[in-house]
Amino acid sequence: MTLVTRKAPDFTSAAVLGSGEIVSNFNLSQHINGKYAVVFFWPMDFTFVCPSEIIAFDHRLEEFKKRGVEVIGVSMDSEYVHNAWRNTPQEKGGIGEVKFPIVADIKHSIMQDYGVEHPEAGVALRASFFIDKSGIVRHETINDLPIGRNIDEMIRIVDAFQFHEEHGEVCPAQWTKGKKGMQANPNGVASFLKQHADEI
Repeated sequence: MTLVTRKAPDFTSAAVLGSGEIVSNFNLSQHINGKYAVVFFWPMDFTFVCPSEIIAFDHRLEEFKKRGVEVIGVSMDSEYVHNAWRNTPQEKGGIGEVKFPIVADIKHSIMQDYGVEHPEAGVALRASFFIDKSGIVRHETINDLPIGRNIDEMIRIVDAFQFHEEHGEVCPAQWTKGKKGMQANPNGVASFLKQHADEI
């Protein structure tokens, strides 16, 4: 069942913060505290596609911050495994000192609450959730294990929702920041398609 339009499941768990500090009681709602958030899951530390995704999020962290978005990562590994992976240089397969929290989900309760546990492998699928300031999930995407995410697409999703909140218009297919939105009524769609159908 999708979480879109529903309250994001809250959780408290051990984590490694962006500063490198290990904490036992990281809480999602307290950390977000009325801000936007992206919560993303990966299957397991010290694996293959996973570090590329985490590093890609870290490389774009300032873009998320500029948009007022907190980034939080989650996997089934303990906080100590997270810390060891974080302390492993990227050229040796680690993730380096990423600057956002990475949460331990040893009991699998978080991935289960978000509905992203692989039915056979027992790890999290490659899932990402965009949460608005009210704590409502507005977007989710879930990939099977072999396929890495496009982090730039998540930034586009953030831009689209923030555009909608600011202007009240909806975002048509292929919308990117700087493009026109559409009035959500028959005249609006007709006007938009008359001008832009060939660009879609």
